[in-house]
Amino acid sequence: MFDVVIVGGGPAGLFLACELRLAGVRALVLERRAEPDPADKAHGLAGQVVRLLDHRGLFERCGGTGAPEPVPGFFYAGIPLPLHMLGEDNPMYLLPVNQRDLERVLAERAAELGADVRRGWDVLSFGQTDDRVEVVARGSDGTEKTFTARYLVGCDGGDSLIRKRAGIGFPGGTDDVVDRSALIGPSEHIRFLPGGRVVIDGLGEIPAMFHRTEKGVFSLLAHDPRRPLVNTAEWEERPAGDFPGPGAPMTLTEMEDSVERVIGVRLPLNPPPEGAPTLLRRLCHRSYRQADRYRHGRVFLAGDAAHVSHGPTLNGALQDAANLAWKLAAAVRGRAAEGLLESYETERRAAGERVLTQTRAASALLEPGTGITALRRLFAELLRSTENVHMIAAAMAGADVRHDMGEAHPAAPTGWFVPPLDLTTGDGRTRRLAELLRDARPVLVDLTGGNGLAATVEPWLDRVRHVAGVADAAPAPALLIRPDGYVAWAGADPDGLKAALARWFGTD
Repeated sequence: MFDVVIVGGGPAGLFLACELRLAGVRALVLERRAEPDPADKAHGLAGQVVRLLDHRGLFERCGGTGAPEPVPGFFYAGIPLPLHMLGEDNPMYLLPVNQRDLERVLAERAAELGADVRRGWDVLSFGQTDDRVEVVARGSDGTEKTFTARYLVGCDGGDSLIRKRAGIGFPGGTDDVVDRSALIGPSEHIRFLPGGRVVIDGLGEIPAMFHRTEKGVFSLLAHDPRRPLVNTAEWEERPAGDFPGPGAPMTLTEMEDSVERVIGVRLPLNPPPEGAPTLLRRLCHRSYRQADRYRHGRVFLAGDAAHVSHGPTLNGALQDAANLAWKLAAAVRGRAAEGLLESYETERRAAGERVLTQTRAASALLEPGTGITALRRLFAELLRSTENVHMIAAAMAGADVRHDMGEAHPAAPTGWFVPPLDLTTGDGRTRRLAELLRDARPVLVDLTGGNGLAATVEPWLDRVRHVAGVADAAPAPALLIRPDGYVAWAGADPDGLKAALARWFGTD
């Protein structure tokens, strides 16, 4: 019998398995695909999820260097976002990692931690009782087997079997947009310039990341200059004879036709170098959906099984996993305080709603039309305000939702993702806070200089690490940090700390 069965071995399922193993929980991942998916999908992570990976020592393994640093500029709906004006309040971090490579890193880490990941197992059904879940799956050899666990988590994508079998609704809608993407080879007709600009023969110099016209949106990204990624989005309906339909294979010629319609010039496209990963993808609509609940008894949803949007779905999926794992681990051990498992849905569903809001708004601002053009001009003027830039950046970064941790002063960091800190401990060592969160344990960062908080936390030392030291520009005398990186309590009052410890980490 396993503690948790995870259905789906994509980024959400693999990261959840890593988090559960760090908490000492027996996790089984059942993945339908016999081999990792080689396709190009998402091409980067943005926002506070980058710092979450740093907390687990995965930032550098995914191609990052040193410690994450906020970026000075970005785009919202193709409108420049001057993040440099935010200074230390800039919440936008970027990690340009392909989803294929992210999955490889997470699979390697899951193996290191001893997670049981089984490929070629197609889940057929499940049933649950008061104390267990039974999952029926078929292996690649046709053998059917029943796996038993305390809990089941569906990380099986937007078409989730687990969600459907649990009877959980998936309300939302779709926008009639055709998105096309292709990895291409180098071209003499394209010249990339510093500062995120590109020169295209017959068109001239344009922004590489977003170029909006009255026919759609064009982008040309060169994370790998030998394999640029070209994308188009078209809102205009095409005549029936001019559109191959959603089931027809995508071709480079179709991509060239779409580019010509959007930017008005014919751009010959070359295939990528021989042996390189290829991408030719057409998506005929944009879905925006969210599960009406994230839990059904002992069954939970995470990642695309819980929410889909035309936006940073990977960011939310990894944060779902980090939020859920330590709570499931507490429940497995019988130490989950009342309402702890319910807090997963409360917290992550609110975050998912915000993602849907900001991605739908961004998509609407990219639509063709003179009215939208006027709205974009006004929106760009609003982004001259530091307050407005911070609001948009926080929404994009997933940093604009404050979890309810009980009583807290409005200026306190309680409920927010913990800010980066450098901590000097009693042995004279100075370490980044991220280094104290590698093992996904809760941490009490005690900067009070006394022993009052040490006595308070002592009954919890089997599950909460106590680290005393000093730090410049600390937001509070002490911080109680949950495994998912959120501040559960801040201050110096022993009674308040004791209440927070009991609420989040149990009393026994």
